[in-house]
Formats: sequence, structure tokens, C-alpha cells
Amino acid sequence: MRSFAPHCVFFTLICCAADPPANIARLAADRETLTEYARAQYLYKQAVVLEEIGKNGAKGGEYKEQREVIFSPTGERTERLVGKTWNSLALIRLTDEDFRDIREVQPMLLTKETLRLYKVEARGDEVMDSIDCWVVSIKPRQLLDGQRLFEGLLWIDKSDYSTIRSEGRAMPQIFKRKEENLFPRFTTLRKKMQGGFWFPAVTFSDDTLQFSSGPVRQRLKITYSDYQRFGAEINIKFDTEVKPE
Repeated sequence: MRSFAPHCVFFTLICCAADPPANIARLAADRETLTEYARAQYLYKQAVVLEEIGKNGAKGGEYKEQREVIFSPTGERTERLVGKTWNSLALIRLTDEDFRDIREVQPMLLTKETLRLYKVEARGDEVMDSIDCWVVSIKPRQLLDGQRLFEGLLWIDKSDYSTIRSEGRAMPQIFKRKEENLFPRFTTLRKKMQGGFWFPAVTFSDDTLQFSSGPVRQRLKITYSDYQRFGAEINIKFDTEVKPE
């Protein structure tokens, strides 16, 4: 998001008595790869609402849109705008990077393909929404020009290594001459679907972006709803017998 006229991240260490599997990153990525292929068999609706929030907490400008999203069996994303967008934002504007983050980063799938881009570190364990989870931090190994990656925490179900929650921000923040493109910290929650896979359900953010022209508080909500299975079955042939080391 750009200002018209970095929030400090970081996380509290989570202590634990148990040790996670040494190959926790690979186990989580294997499971996310299966989740990605399963999600490619569904269409769904995605609604985005972004609000500018004033100093007194009052809502200012707003951006709203809704899209229908479908994935081909090869994972190619196609989307159709439903109705018209509404845009009365006055202090910030959405950029190409913001829309990429909505599509690629905020749902947060750490797959076998993307695992090589990240450093993964176990942070402990925690019961989240009555589910016993491993907590891991991930951050980009490096940031190349044009990349959009994630830095934050993942909550991974100990029973099957599904990611059920993510918390962090898209990277990098962009500072160029006469240009600032800043991105908020967010949380994505998932819900369990048929077959035991966890799909994104809602992404939310309430963060203040520290532009040089002054801070701008924004509130974002993305809902993923009306998941409907379609098309033929996809044969997924991965080694699902991977064991903890």
C-alpha cells in the first residue's frame, strides 16, 4: 500500500517441553502440497474489505470487492469480479503488490516448491483452538527483486502437520526514491474441510503503516467462503509415508 500525501514485527517466544520432529519443515511442506492440490478442486468466493481508520477510531475511506475464484487441475488460478468494486480510499492506494499478496501470500501455502525459499525454525508448541500444534517461524532466505514472500509464524497440527493458522506479513517493504509501499501484519485462520484439509477461511489485519508523511491505520478483512467441489478427481502421488525424524 502506498501513502498519498516498519511496523516492528516480532514475536514472543513460545516455550515447550517436547521437541518437534527434526524434519518438521519438510513434513509441513508435504502436507501443504497435498492441501494445495485438494484446494485446486474447489471454487470459492473471496471478499476483500479495506478500511482507513482515523485517529478517533472512525472509519474513513474504504475499498470493497468480491471475486469468484476457481483453480484448474494444474493449479492455475482464474477469477471473476462479482459486481462492482467500491473505492473511496483517500490516504492510501492498493498496489499490484497488495493484490499479489491477497492471491499468493495471505492464504500462505508453504509447499514443497516454496520451502526452498524459506528458513524454518521450530519455536515450541501451543494449543490453538483446542488443537495441539507445533509453532514454527519462517522467513525468506533472501529477497530478490519482484518476489513477494512471507515472514511470520505458522501453527502446525501435530496430528497430520496441517497448517491451521499463520501470522506475519508479506515481504519486502518497498522503499524507493519518492515511493513507499508498505504492507500490514495479518493473521489467516483456516477451517477443516472434507478430507481433513485446512483451507483459508478469513484473513484479518489492523495495523498502522508508518509512512514518512505520517502514520496511517488500516483495517483489512478477506473472507474465503462458499467452497464448492468441482471437476474430476486429481490423483495425488506424493510420498505420504514420510515419518518424523
